[in-house]
Amino acid sequence: MIKSAFLNRSKEIIKLAIPAVGEMILYMLIWVFDTLMVGKHGGQISVSAVGFSSEIMYTFINILIAMGLSISITSIVARCLGAREHKKAEDMADLGVKIGGVIAVLVFLIFFIFSKNILSLAGAKGDVLTLGYRYMRICSIGLFFNMVTNLLNGVFRGCKNTKTPLYGAAILNIVNLSLDYALIFGKFGFPELGVEGAAIATTIGNVCAFLFILSQLKKLPFKISLKGKVNFNYLKELVDLAVPSGLQEGAFSIVRLLSVMMVMKLGSLAFSANQISVTIESISFMPGWGFAISAVSLVGHSIGEKDLKGAREYANTSLLLACIVMGFFSLVFLFFSENLVRLFIKSDEVEVIALGAACLMIGSIQQIPTAIDMVLSGSLKGMGDTKTPFRIVLFCNWCIRLPLMYYFIYLKRMPVTYFWWITSLQWTVEAAIFIKIYRNKFYKNPLKS
Repeated sequence: MIKSAFLNRSKEIIKLAIPAVGEMILYMLIWVFDTLMVGKHGGQISVSAVGFSSEIMYTFINILIAMGLSISITSIVARCLGAREHKKAEDMADLGVKIGGVIAVLVFLIFFIFSKNILSLAGAKGDVLTLGYRYMRICSIGLFFNMVTNLLNGVFRGCKNTKTPLYGAAILNIVNLSLDYALIFGKFGFPELGVEGAAIATTIGNVCAFLFILSQLKKLPFKISLKGKVNFNYLKELVDLAVPSGLQEGAFSIVRLLSVMMVMKLGSLAFSANQISVTIESISFMPGWGFAISAVSLVGHSIGEKDLKGAREYANTSLLLACIVMGFFSLVFLFFSENLVRLFIKSDEVEVIALGAACLMIGSIQQIPTAIDMVLSGSLKGMGDTKTPFRIVLFCNWCIRLPLMYYFIYLKRMPVTYFWWITSLQWTVEAAIFIKIYRNKFYKNPLKS
């Protein structure tokens, strides 16, 4: 009986998680393909320009939309549908898309107008600044469509539909990959545009994905009209969830961005090796995010139905599956690190390959702790608690990771491998705290939670 229940839960989680995992991997592959192809075309400088620009842009997208509003919309819509409050689910989804649309316009304008100033302020110089500026300005157009697509995807996930966002990501990748090859290297009669070609390909891909998601809105159990007055009670509820969730991503992403800026001070060799390793490792994060998204949706539905036991079982099963998948990636990074790094850089850049492989091997340590962080954070958000994950991430990033990065990387100029030892420590401490909090909220004091 217990085994049967576990298998049923696993099937439901996998049914939601696999499309979500696929979607996240496909979105990450945009960055991977751009980095891989411009690395083959222009070497270290191109990798640094694209990698640095992407870090800055996606940091703010994740804070404001992907891990802020979008996750909050998923959580609220899931709990409303679980409680059979369809009208509220519709109103909250509508409100979230309206607010996110305004934010998307502002972010696009800032990156389009001030891209050179932003990169210069962040420490980019010379050819990295010139190429990065061109890449960021073109990509900013696609970012608007990317952010609105992300908001609508959040609505679909809250309705237990993770397939539609997956199809949108697949369209984005097909368009991006095809145009990347043609525009970066000048194939099939197209001009050879290098970094600018990668930016154009990404932008066109984002527009195509947006148009597809727009065409699928009829599949939702309610209508998003973007009309009517703003319900300020609903606005407060959305903001109360979205702000801590966005701040949690900010606490992580801003420290990550500052860390990248410190690594840039170590020189082009260290930065390009680190950037390639980060790009490869980011693929392994996608299964974790997929299971975290399924936890937000399924835990949210169970909480809406007042079924705490079911919420607990969905969270535990999601956690187990995420640890198994990311544990597999840990072994891949440990034994095949050099082979993976070679895919992203010219074969004669042996120093970059050796250093990147060393970084990736250390990164294998943090895979399972990262899975724990992601899924338990998603479970708490499904319960409607976005403040606790924010506090945990704020402490671990600003009180552990950033001071150590500042001392060892910025002041002492230690090798870039220290970056990876520090992040492994931070993820492990964070995982231990999440386990403690999760047990308190889901087992010891569930009524109080």
